[in-house]
Amino acid sequence: MLDLHLPADIEKRLDELARKTGRSKSDHVRDAIIEHLDDLEDLQLAEERLRELRDGSSKAIAIGELMKAHGLEN
Repeated sequence: MLDLHLPADIEKRLDELARKTGRSKSDHVRDAIIEHLDDLEDLQLAEERLRELRDGSSKAIAIGELMKAHGLEN
């Protein structure tokens, strides 16, 4: 359970969105949090891969090689 206090202007926007969509405020907040977490996790993974490329612990693979390896050649 999460107790979240929002500034009045954000609460008003959320109320209006819930009214217009017929979905609860909780549904909208949950969806927004999930989307934001997905974005942050993607960013973290990309930064980790970039560090690995820079420190030499990983190597880049050409897109053509990757497609061939997975049977996606034209």
